[in-house]
Amino acid sequence: MKKIAIVALMAFVALSSFIKVNQANESKDKFRYRALSGANPTKITWETLRDVTFKKKWYPEESVYMLYPTFGPAINKLNGKEVLLTGYVLPIDAESNLYALSAFPFSACFFCGGAGPESVVGLKFKKNGRKFKTDERHTMRGTLKLNADNIYELNYNIEGAEIADE
Repeated sequence: MKKIAIVALMAFVALSSFIKVNQANESKDKFRYRALSGANPTKITWETLRDVTFKKKWYPEESVYMLYPTFGPAINKLNGKEVLLTGYVLPIDAESNLYALSAFPFSACFFCGGAGPESVVGLKFKKNGRKFKTDERHTMRGTLKLNADNIYELNYNIEGAEIADE
């Protein structure tokens, strides 16, 4: 009985000191838990996404030449990682919850001929529902996915996207 009491007391002391250390760290850094859990996203810029080259490739299913991406080493390292990216929201099909994030407002975006395909990112939202207006500026958070082969999607996509700045 005495051994059980000693073991219980030691466990209590160890646990309470662990909680005090964690509480002290929390007061210094509110985001410590997130960093330890691996949920600390990498903030990227549109310059980061320029680590890609394009060459024309024939796509027989659509009978058209399209730009085929070759992603560089820096952007390949981010594939599948959680990222933060700030840009202008462009509705592609708001009823179907299809949006893109652009480095530039609508009047200068890739679809209007003002920039390259590396300046837009497809957004695949974690939750449907929120409707965006053209050119709302937001920071989005989600998993970056590189796409070289599906011609019906953008070269860059953020899956599980959610607004990070609200």
